[in-house]
Amino acid sequence: MAEEESFKVTDRRGRAGEAGAAEPDARRSAEPRPASPRAPRADTTDRPGASAAAEPGGPDLQGLFMMIARSALINLGEAADPETRERRVDLEQAREAIDVLLLLRDKTSGNRTEQESRLLEEIVYDLQMRFVRAAEAGPPR
Repeated sequence: MAEEESFKVTDRRGRAGEAGAAEPDARRSAEPRPASPRAPRADTTDRPGASAAAEPGGPDLQGLFMMIARSALINLGEAADPETRERRVDLEQAREAIDVLLLLRDKTSGNRTEQESRLLEEIVYDLQMRFVRAAEAGPPR
């Protein structure tokens, strides 16, 4: 049987103050790192009590809520599809959009501003009521 090769893993991230952390390579630390699309933002505008405003036209939590709500309204037949200009009812897709909003409500709990929370609650309530009315009305004729 062949002898197993062993290897050693060395943490070269250079975390200061941690036991066993290697010194960072001076050449690498001098180079600027590109921003990762998954890296957390430095500002705290989406946290409760944050006073800084989100940059104009930039993505924000309220815009995400509105985008998903718009999708639900289109699938409930309450708004025309922007591409076809036709109204259609797809209750399954509408239900999924509402479920995504409920998931966001749970996952962002404690990390929303009061205004974001109020908007989300109003959107979810409104869409749920519209969904019930559309489901009671039955399929379009």
